[in-house]
Amino acid sequence: MAIELVTPEVDELGDVVDVLRTWQHDAAPMQLHPGDLGWYWRTGAERTAADVRTWRRGGRVLAVGLLDGPTLLRLTLAPGAHQDPELARQLLADAGEPKRGVLPEGPVDIEAPRGVLLHDLLAGAGWSAGEAWTPLRRDLIGPVRPPAVRIEVAGADRADAYAAVHRAAFDGSTFSGARWHAMAAGAPYAEARCLLAYDDGGAAVAAVTVWSAGPGRPGLLEPMGVHRDHRGRGHGVAISVAAAAALRELGASSALVGTPSTNTAAVATYKAAGFQPLPEVRDRCREA
Repeated sequence: MAIELVTPEVDELGDVVDVLRTWQHDAAPMQLHPGDLGWYWRTGAERTAADVRTWRRGGRVLAVGLLDGPTLLRLTLAPGAHQDPELARQLLADAGEPKRGVLPEGPVDIEAPRGVLLHDLLAGAGWSAGEAWTPLRRDLIGPVRPPAVRIEVAGADRADAYAAVHRAAFDGSTFSGARWHAMAAGAPYAEARCLLAYDDGGAAVAAVTVWSAGPGRPGLLEPMGVHRDHRGRGHGVAISVAAAAALRELGASSALVGTPSTNTAAVATYKAAGFQPLPEVRDRCREA
């Protein structure tokens, strides 16, 4: 039976999110999470739908991809399809042919879970190893001691405050209150929370969004940032611990986060917050 490449309609995005939720489990490698789609939803439902791809056989979704920018495909596969040769060949063909509407000509990148057959096919086709990323995981079986700072759940009335900290944490960020509301309108946000951390003077110093995939499944931190004027004072550790606590309250079995391996400060922050580094992962790059 042929594998079909599909760009979902807006009213089908909820089904894609539900599929991604079922694929999350603690034994799985770091992979595309419902929260990744949830964070992308800040661009609006129409844009999110236009940048999602699914691969289906007989109506069953075998792979989900997110075009996180024009030249990066973030991809994950159904648990039983990681070594499916027909699917791997189809993914390689679709990603390599611009007319199929996945990736354009020129330099592009594919992010896929460790150990899937697609990595071997990409390497054989001349795709090189790209930037190294460090995934980290914190187990949430036991209680999480709350940090010694004030933590606030940022709802709709605090959207502008959350957005202001995000812009101050990430150079070039255009995140806004309007984008927060677009994100919160998405299906993944039903199991998410935005948190703000405050210092002793009452200033908002750090922000994080946490995404649950449902009870008993790993949750995700995406994104976490500390205001540039308040770094070096432990706020990143504090809000990362608060994020883990929030995910435990949502029923998550573990908390996941990923950061470029070259960002040694971020890796150290997450480790100080109780996260354990997992094996490094690399994208696959086509240079021409």
